[in-house]
Amino acid sequence: MSQKPTLKILLCAPRGFCAGVVRAINTVEHALRQFGAPVYVRHEIVHNRYVVEGLKKKGAIFVKELDEVPDSGQPVVFSAHGVPKTVPSEAERRNLLAIDATCPLVKKVHLEAELHHRRNLKIILVGHKGHPEVVGTMGQLPEGSVVLVESAEDVAALPFSPSDNLAYVTQTTLSIDDMSAVVAALQARYPDIVGPHRQDICYATTNRQAAVKAIAAKVDAFVAVGSPNSSNSQRLREVAERSGCPTSQLVLRAEDIDWSKLEGIKSLGVTAGASAPEVLVEEILAAFAEKYELDIETVTTATEDVSFPLPRQLREEVA
Repeated sequence: MSQKPTLKILLCAPRGFCAGVVRAINTVEHALRQFGAPVYVRHEIVHNRYVVEGLKKKGAIFVKELDEVPDSGQPVVFSAHGVPKTVPSEAERRNLLAIDATCPLVKKVHLEAELHHRRNLKIILVGHKGHPEVVGTMGQLPEGSVVLVESAEDVAALPFSPSDNLAYVTQTTLSIDDMSAVVAALQARYPDIVGPHRQDICYATTNRQAAVKAIAAKVDAFVAVGSPNSSNSQRLREVAERSGCPTSQLVLRAEDIDWSKLEGIKSLGVTAGASAPEVLVEEILAAFAEKYELDIETVTTATEDVSFPLPRQLREEVA
């Protein structure tokens, strides 16, 4: 008879890869098959070191900027987070074969911002300073056209008057609650501000946060699988604590688990960010199985059937 204590695990569903991440990873893999190695990728294709290292082994070379890409005829892929317009312009100037793996839901935000700009609206972007998606969205328009706010306090400091023609867009991977607080502050100060027809936070971010909220108060601790630089993964950890879980941690691999924070727990919530592969969830469950008898229950709060086609240059290869 096992001497290990029993641990009840509530496993969030949905969790892990979203359609935009699947499309981005498939883009690099199909490009490698179609054009051969190397395929250059500007920035991390998605924010997950495990995924990036796996693609490196297949022949992808990750670069920070296009000046690291040689004029060899090999393609360069733009990451799922989107890029400023200066990047594809530079690629075109150099006659590079550029393949854009920007998530279509990020593209939607870009198009909204451009439409507001054409209508002479001043644009406010709700997001995290320095995040690649924010850099890409702000880079769709001339410098100074978009003002970034990160909090309700930032809204209070905005230089606009209530009579100005304003619109807002948001980063797709924010905390729903944080975004709602900032948008409420914008609408309170600027009652006529124009917002998205449908919220910009993507379905995957929304669904994963809702699943965490559904079980956070029912467990003693929470583990979110994902990379530290992944915005949507960080938000899952935060949402767990805000929703009533005593402690939560973000881990990339089993070796990152802080067991000292888990002493005496009898129940655990587990989820994974939109850029975290299921194999890492399985690895972390296996680590817990070494210490506990696991009683795993999957809690499903939404069903996802979204998929996106590959970029145009790769569709012939798939066909």
